Amino acid sequence: MSRTKTGQFRHKRADTQMGTIEKMYGKDFGVRNDKKLGNYLKEIGYPSLSKLLGNG
Repeated sequence: MSRTKTGQFRHKRADTQMGTIEKMYGKDFGVRNDKKLGNYLKEIGYPSLSKLLGNG
């Protein structure tokens, strides 16, 4: 997993593909692999990946 020394998730770029996110965190978000993280977060109303993962 991609975490800082304090245990927080590292910031991910908004243009990271969801397929990459799913592989990194072992989660299936049920979206196309080529969908951009930023677009997905906007669609579902989350401000960040850490909030989506329940760690922020």
